[in-house]
Amino acid sequence: MIRPIGLSASGLALMLLLPQAVLADSDLPPWSERALTEDVDLDALAASEEDPIAVLQPLGEKLFKAKFTTLDGAGRPDATGAIVPTKVRRKSHLAFQRLAGMDANACASCHNEPVTGGAGAFTANVFVSEGFESADFDTIDPQFSNERNTNAIQGAGLIELLAREMTADLRSQRQAVLTKARASGQPETVALETKGVAFGTLTAGPDGTLDVSGIEGIDDDLTLRPFSQKGVFTSLRQFTVNAMNDHHGMQASERFGADWTGSDDFDGDGHTDELSPGQISALVAWQATLAAPTRKQDLPDIWQTAAKEGETLFGEIGCASCHIPALPLESLTFQDPGPFDTAGTLRQSDVGMPLSYDLGTLDWVKALPRDAEGRVLVPLFGDLKRHKIADAKNDTFGNELLAQRFVARDVFITAELWGIGSTAPYGHRGDLTTLDEVILAHGGEAAGSRKAYAALGENERQSIIAFLRSLEIAE
Repeated sequence: MIRPIGLSASGLALMLLLPQAVLADSDLPPWSERALTEDVDLDALAASEEDPIAVLQPLGEKLFKAKFTTLDGAGRPDATGAIVPTKVRRKSHLAFQRLAGMDANACASCHNEPVTGGAGAFTANVFVSEGFESADFDTIDPQFSNERNTNAIQGAGLIELLAREMTADLRSQRQAVLTKARASGQPETVALETKGVAFGTLTAGPDGTLDVSGIEGIDDDLTLRPFSQKGVFTSLRQFTVNAMNDHHGMQASERFGADWTGSDDFDGDGHTDELSPGQISALVAWQATLAAPTRKQDLPDIWQTAAKEGETLFGEIGCASCHIPALPLESLTFQDPGPFDTAGTLRQSDVGMPLSYDLGTLDWVKALPRDAEGRVLVPLFGDLKRHKIADAKNDTFGNELLAQRFVARDVFITAELWGIGSTAPYGHRGDLTTLDEVILAHGGEAAGSRKAYAALGENERQSIIAFLRSLEIAE
């Protein structure tokens, strides 16, 4: 029996999702194979006194684990997996297609190691392309797509909050240099830096023009996009809307609905408005509140000693210049939709009031260290910046042939290392079996650190491995 969840005393917040083809919930048999049975009225929830985390988290977990069926609208016979709604040029006769998709019917079928929301084995790899070409290709030739391993999403809410603050800071610096150039009547240059991470330089002319040629590791609009291995998704919401279509053929109305495509069944599978804004919000809430990775407890003395030495060496050989141990976070308030969600994703202007989650109420957040200013120190071992990590001498990470969202094929966002002890195999393709292999695969901007690592003695290298293997996703 389908039931509404989390109703407040006033009856606000939640209601059943019942597409036109479905009768009242009492008419559905208890063995129904539908996965989508509940929805959230976002405006009612925002106006109520309900804790949005308590309301949305359980539904988000249920949706993340759900195995979507054709009764829910799984499949996209007329649409590609592209982030921009795109019709297929020739249809596949296959319902599931491991290469061009749809390639899964549950989020948890790939994000499952060592826990739900975690990483995935090589067998769960996906093939990423912009999806503008045929949806029917049956080769792993890299000229058609880039093969990617599954990222873990633990701690993703804090990652997005860091990116939001850094974006706002960089844009404030842009405005300041524009104001300075207008006042001085001559070009002015600012060194872009936020939370200790440098993003090159920006020059403003007195006429309001901007020279963006000196910007490094971020798009020219100064928006940090912390999600995906290339760093091309701004928010968990954007990531979720895209993944639901790409991997499951489940299309969110906020991108694929009539307002943007002129159709409420863009993928032509006979199901309209397959995912509501409320259901996307539930998925976002669950991901945003996943506990951040931590460190292994109760290690034997020999491991503790080695890990402590390894962490010191990790910094000394330069790895921590990109894999920064911790970044400070000012605010723990997570709004959904977020301030940088744009067209094709529900925006703050589309709702009466965005939902607001206080991540500071979560026990695992309370346990995180703080600096002298009271800011939470997010122990991500990353910098949210893109880097070139391949070169002619070491092209292991330069094996992709297709650029993604205009990011060069040998450029990737710094992988956050928290939890790396739980997420083997390694590398963006998941084809490196040991941490030693993945460190030695670094080239480009990381070549110096890789050479320094390679020059260490065996015991010193093993201590770095001991340190990295102590960073885990708790089970």
